[in-house]
Amino acid sequence: MSLPAVLPAAGPSPSPSESPALTVPTFQDAHETATNAASWVEQNWSTWLAIGLKILLILVIAAVLRGVVRRAITKVIDRMARTAQAVDGTALGGLLVNAERRRQRSQAIGSVLRSVTSFLILGTAALMVLATFEINLAPLLASAGVAGVAIGFGARNLVTDFLSGVFMILEDQYGVGDSIDAGVAAGEVIEVGLRVTKLRGANGEIWYVRNGEIKRIGNLSQGWATAGVDVTVRTDEDLDRVKATLDEVAERMSKEEPWNELLWSPIEVLGLDSVLIDSMVVRVTAKTMPGKSVTVERELRWRIKRAFDAAGIRIVGDATAPAEEAAADPTAGMSAPSAFSSTTSPQSLAASPIPPPSLSK
Repeated sequence: MSLPAVLPAAGPSPSPSESPALTVPTFQDAHETATNAASWVEQNWSTWLAIGLKILLILVIAAVLRGVVRRAITKVIDRMARTAQAVDGTALGGLLVNAERRRQRSQAIGSVLRSVTSFLILGTAALMVLATFEINLAPLLASAGVAGVAIGFGARNLVTDFLSGVFMILEDQYGVGDSIDAGVAAGEVIEVGLRVTKLRGANGEIWYVRNGEIKRIGNLSQGWATAGVDVTVRTDEDLDRVKATLDEVAERMSKEEPWNELLWSPIEVLGLDSVLIDSMVVRVTAKTMPGKSVTVERELRWRIKRAFDAAGIRIVGDATAPAEEAAADPTAGMSAPSAFSSTTSPQSLAASPIPPPSLSK
């Protein structure tokens, strides 16, 4: 075929200014598209239904398990609180911590346990849901690990305070109403938190102490306290009479209210604690209810002073003043005046030179 015969068959080429004609989809094209979409849905609906049911099952199990665990923790905490109320006001309850302290401690423990269980259960459920969508969890877990390390370094003080508060509550190191010495501050505990402990000082001030800053704790309200009184008398006092007077005061005080409840052991006269030149110290001690040692000491000093005054026993201070001595004569160290100092004394006249004889006749 020749070239002139081919060119007319190709037809005229469109000019650049002419736009191509728009293609309008026909009904047959729309029908084919709908048929393909329906076919795709029909092929995948079973997979979607399986994934949805699996996710729903995971969420339902997580919610039920979380509710059961939280309910069990709440029942255990309520039982602890009822046990504390049952022994409160009895002889056994006096030896244990007070009801408010046990209630707050149990609530704090319950709050920590509920938060931990919720975090574990819901976190595990979220990971299982992501795994259902066939998402690779390795990069996510690695990113979470790096973020956790960064947050741990940035908020290490907060983490330290929280962990210290948890262990203080679990180990029952102190509670509401206890008098403690926390090193940085001392006073009565009015609130125990997971991050901060509130103390009321001796002058009424409130101290907010971070749990992570507490390195050592001295609890003055656990166990028993010791009340000790030192009685200083003169060395010429009769020790038998002093001991008999102290024993009488101790016996009378142990039988009277409210001291018979504050004293947890008989008042004992331990004997001589020290002997000085002009005084001697007798030691008196007793075990008391926690936090009541100062009150018992004050009452014991009051009674001992009145009993000694009635018995004629004189109490002196720790350092007695020396006895006053007669004033020394300022002229005692001076020598007696010489007899030769007076010109009219016989000694002076006898020592005077003999005058020469007169030459006049």
